Amino acid sequence: MITVGLVRYIYITSRILALYAVSEFGDLSCAQSIFDRIPMPTIFNWNTIIKGYSKSPEPKKGLSIYTRMRSEGVQPNMHTFPVLIKACVNLSSLAQVHGQIVKFRFDPDVYVVSSLLNVYSKYGAIDLARQVFDETPNRNVVCWTSLISGHCGDGRMGEARELFDRMPERNDVAWSAMISGYVQNDFFNEAIELFHELKVCSNVKPNRSLLVSILNACAGVGAFTEGKWVHSYIDRNGFEYGLELGTALIDFYAKCGCIESSIEVLHKMPCKDVMAWSAMFVGLAINGYNDLVFKLFEEMEGSGTKPNAVTFIGILTACNHGGLVDEGRRFFKMMSKVYGISPIIEHYGCMVDLLARAGQIKEAEQLISGMPMEPDGIIWGALFSGCLMHGHVELGECVGKRLIELEPHHHGRYVLLANMYATMGRWEDVVRLRRMMKDRGVTTYTGWSFIDINGVVHKFQVDDRSHSQSRAIYELLNLLNTELITL
Repeated sequence: MITVGLVRYIYITSRILALYAVSEFGDLSCAQSIFDRIPMPTIFNWNTIIKGYSKSPEPKKGLSIYTRMRSEGVQPNMHTFPVLIKACVNLSSLAQVHGQIVKFRFDPDVYVVSSLLNVYSKYGAIDLARQVFDETPNRNVVCWTSLISGHCGDGRMGEARELFDRMPERNDVAWSAMISGYVQNDFFNEAIELFHELKVCSNVKPNRSLLVSILNACAGVGAFTEGKWVHSYIDRNGFEYGLELGTALIDFYAKCGCIESSIEVLHKMPCKDVMAWSAMFVGLAINGYNDLVFKLFEEMEGSGTKPNAVTFIGILTACNHGGLVDEGRRFFKMMSKVYGISPIIEHYGCMVDLLARAGQIKEAEQLISGMPMEPDGIIWGALFSGCLMHGHVELGECVGKRLIELEPHHHGRYVLLANMYATMGRWEDVVRLRRMMKDRGVTTYTGWSFIDINGVVHKFQVDDRSHSQSRAIYELLNLLNTELITL
């Protein structure tokens, strides 16, 4: 017979164990010590210590605890496997746990299945995740959403959308998963179209994550009207300008050229982290507000926020756009000397481009030779452009050839070198390069243009006739051409 004192002991011990094992201020070594002193751990105690390890830097220990639990004859329950699945460090360990799930007949349990789907998707085993999904009789919205997210993470957007359309019910998380998947795979227009469907056909209210995703989609294609609607929705529904949402708004307005609105959002944010500041710096830089970048950098330093690598990409981009060579040198040195940030290849790219544009070709060469990593096509491309700009033909030819060796299927590298040969009158070399492109199967890719008209994003490319109003558009262009000729 269990006494009141024993019940109290079990309860208190379990609460202390949970405090050390899974709370924010826990200590797993203490939790393990407490667990080892429990004479007869309950299944709740076993699950607690497994959960603690599953969330730790050493999740594999959770699997060892489970093995020990089974050796002592303790049966798992429905709460054991969701935490044990999270302790799996690879597909092999997950397969072993999956076998245990089947053995103890927890495979129909919807919570166990959703955990399996999440981890199979995490390891890119989408076909195995789909098999589990198809064999599960009880599937809730979490299972559907997990599988959709897995397909999106693997770039299988057609299958993800097919699953989404088949869902018997959709909540805000499901809509967010599909829209976020589109954005992560650069299907910005599809994300915006699905968001329109959500607004018109669903009673689901967008959550914070979905709003961040759709703002990123709007930024990607310059859908200003739609992004403004989202901002208005945020204000109408009392969403706080948190870190993610505020940063997404800053980025959206900056990419649409509305710097005043970006700055307004920044100053409305109750708490600004380094990512919010960095998004602002990059936005200012690409829009040519170079002086404001330096002013806000001082404001950021005054707030106590320390810059990171992205911050300096924005600052060096501003120096680049403004041709501010001395400022660029100063900030590049400041990164490591003041903040202990080792420059990455993007920082070197900014500096090489800045120096090459300013005609400091020798210094740019020296910077490349001193890089701790191999220079990529962007680095050499920046130097090549500087050589073309300032007439360093001999070096330009060497760099151009190296670029083609480095990126043999990048059509732009051949075109630039051919242009350089053309300016020198070396037509045989131009013909040779074009023949080389043909022999290697190098094709040119046409760029796209986007324009937002009354909330609809229109997409165009050279000689494009796919637009529904292409005839009227080309008639107007012909009319404008005629009028220009007669001027």
